[in-house]
Parts: sequence; C-alpha cells; structure tokens
Amino acid sequence: MLAATGAALAATMPCSVHPPKNATKAELAKLAKVSQADAERTAKAVFKNPSDVAVADSELEAEHGCLIWSFDLKVKGTVGVHEVQIDAGDGKVLSSVHETPAKETAEKKNDQKQTPTPKR
Repeated sequence: MLAATGAALAATMPCSVHPPKNATKAELAKLAKVSQADAERTAKAVFKNPSDVAVADSELEAEHGCLIWSFDLKVKGTVGVHEVQIDAGDGKVLSSVHETPAKETAEKKNDQKQTPTPKR
C-alpha cells in the first residue's frame, strides 16, 4: 500500500522529469535539462532583490519522484535559509519555503539517515 501511494504521489507531482529509483548522481545529471547556473538564477529571482541572496548549499537530487535542483539560500536580513526547488527538466519553481535554523538542522539529520553508506 505504501509503495502504491508513493508511486501515485510521484505520478501527480508537477515536475517534468521522474528519474528511476536509486539513480546515481551521474544518471541524474544526464537527465537534467536545466543547468545548475540557470536553476540558481531562477531560484534567486524568487526574491525582490536577488543581489541580497547567497547560495548556502545546492544539490541535484531526486525528491518525491522528481528530479530537482534544490537550493538553500541565505537572504540578507533574515534568519535561517530559504529552500527553493527548481524542476531540473523545465526550470520552473516547484517550491519556495523559509526554514528556521531548527527545521534546517532537523532536515539535515533526516537526510543523513537516508543517505546510504557506500560499500567498500
């Protein structure tokens, strides 16, 4: 049931690229049609003064069945980061959410739990 729900969620996501599960970073990069630089410009353009925005972290990733560029942005005069997700296929903004420092820390811990340890 849970797998079916996840598949249904991925099918309804408003994104243009649905990468296969467990795709490598190299495979994800091949699927991306939007460059990191273009996605960054789009992410910064969400703000009234893009010059007040600095990239704290960025990543090409598969999230909820969608291939996205994810940017953690520091905005001058604010606390925490603003996460902007850009569709790596068509360059559209999928989400834009402000995260408090506590939420950002919790998200990073969760990401570390989900990242598989490389086999040696």
